[in-house]
Amino acid sequence: MRIVSISENKKLEKRVAISPDIAKKYISFGIEVFLSDNYGEHLGFKDSEYKDLGVKISKDTKEIVTGADVMVQLGLPSDDITSLIKENQTLIGILNPYSNKEKIESLVKKKINIFSLELLPRITRAQSMDILSSQANLAGYKAVIESFANFEKAIPMMMTAAGTIPAAKVLVVGAGVAGLQAIATAKRMGAIVFATDVRMASKEQVESLGGKFLTIEGAENLETEGGYAKEASDDFKKKQEELLSETLKKIDIVICTALIPGKKAPIIIKENMISGMKTGSVIYDLAAVQGGNTAFSEVDKIVNKNGVRIMGETNILNKLPISASNLYSKNVFNFIVNLYDKENKKININLEDEIIEKTLIK
Repeated sequence: MRIVSISENKKLEKRVAISPDIAKKYISFGIEVFLSDNYGEHLGFKDSEYKDLGVKISKDTKEIVTGADVMVQLGLPSDDITSLIKENQTLIGILNPYSNKEKIESLVKKKINIFSLELLPRITRAQSMDILSSQANLAGYKAVIESFANFEKAIPMMMTAAGTIPAAKVLVVGAGVAGLQAIATAKRMGAIVFATDVRMASKEQVESLGGKFLTIEGAENLETEGGYAKEASDDFKKKQEELLSETLKKIDIVICTALIPGKKAPIIIKENMISGMKTGSVIYDLAAVQGGNTAFSEVDKIVNKNGVRIMGETNILNKLPISASNLYSKNVFNFIVNLYDKENKKININLEDEIIEKTLIK
C-alpha cells in the first residue's frame, strides 16, 4: 500500500501531515511513503532525511497523487489536485465538510473514500487520533503567549522596593481543550485566571488547574452527547452577558475559544462590554476565523477599540508548525493503523467501527 502527501500552500499552512518519525513508522508496517520534493524543508525536515528512511520523493505532483492508495493532507487540496484523485483512492485530512460541501460531494460521487478527522467521535479509543484536541492544545498555549506579548504590563505579581505590581487578571471564555490549556499556561506564568463555559462539567476541570469558574445562577448544562457545547437559550445568554459585563471591567487579558463545530462562532463579547474594559487590555480571539467571539474580531489584524486590542489569526498553528506537525502526523498514523488490514496490506472500511463510520463522508 502507498501513502502519499504533497506540500500545502505554505502561505496558508506550514504544518505537514507526515513527519520523518511517522514516515519511519509507516515503512515499518510495510507501507510505502511517497512525498513531494521540499515537503518539510521549511520545518527542517530535509528530503535527504526522508530518503534515508526509505521514503520516495518526487517533483511530479501528478505521479504522486495518481499512484496513491491513501493521500493525507492538512486541508482539502486545491481543485487541480483533487481532479487527479481516482475512484477507490482514499483522502484523509481536516477537510471541513461544512464549508467544502459541494467539493466533497463531487469527490464522493467519484467513489473516492473521504475521511474528515474533525468528525472523530469523542470516545476513549479515538483519543490517540483526536486531531482537534492535539491542535487545540497548542492553540490555547500559543494564544496566551501572543496575548501576553502584546500586553504592556508584567504578568505575575512583583514586589519591589519601589512598590508592588499586581498580577494580571485573565479571563478564558470557553473551557474546552484550548481553553483549559490557556488556563494552565496563564496560571503557570503568574496570572490570576477566571473562566466561563456553558458546560457545567467544565467547572471541576477549571478549578483543578487553579482557575476560578464563573457560574451563572440557575445555569443549564449545555453539553451535547459528543462532549461539545451547544447553543444557549436567550435567557442563558442574557444572564451570561450581565456576568461578563461586570467581570470584564476588572480583566486585563481575555482568551476566547468558544466554537460550535460547523457553525459561525457565537458573539459573546459585545460592543458595550468592550467599551467598559480597561485601556491597554488585550483580547485574543481563537474563534476569529469562524466569525469571532467578539463584536470586532478581524482575521490577521489587531483591532484597537477604545484602547482595547483585539487579535485573531487565520492559523495560529503556523507559529508552532513543528510541534503541531509532529502531533498531527501521529494522530493520522493512529487513524490509518485502525483502517489498515495488515494481512492483506490494504485499507479496510469497516462501517461497524464507530471511528470509521463517523469520519467517512458518504
